[in-house]
Amino acid sequence: MRLILLMALITLSGCAATELRPDAQRVRLLTSPPNSDCKQLGDVTGGQGNFFTGYYTSNSNLQAGAINDLKNQAAAMGGNALLILSNTPGLYGGTQTTLTATGAVFACKN
Repeated sequence: MRLILLMALITLSGCAATELRPDAQRVRLLTSPPNSDCKQLGDVTGGQGNFFTGYYTSNSNLQAGAINDLKNQAAAMGGNALLILSNTPGLYGGTQTTLTATGAVFACKN
């Protein structure tokens, strides 16, 4: 019985979006490439979901988790702005189970 309960808890925890760390809350999303007040620090790749828990994760949580993953990485690099370059859904058995996103990280003065 304990094993079943443990498996249920693991499955349910995989359904929530990746948490946004406090330092990543300052990272803003850009809708277009930034101006010269920003310096590009590099690119990041993030994602949410897998072939098992993705079945039980809403598409909005897959999206939010992937973006939060990117923002967490951007903050760790010292960035405060992020331009999303791509969002790629992963399908398993005709159902979206993952989302992988890439982004360019910037340190902007404003």
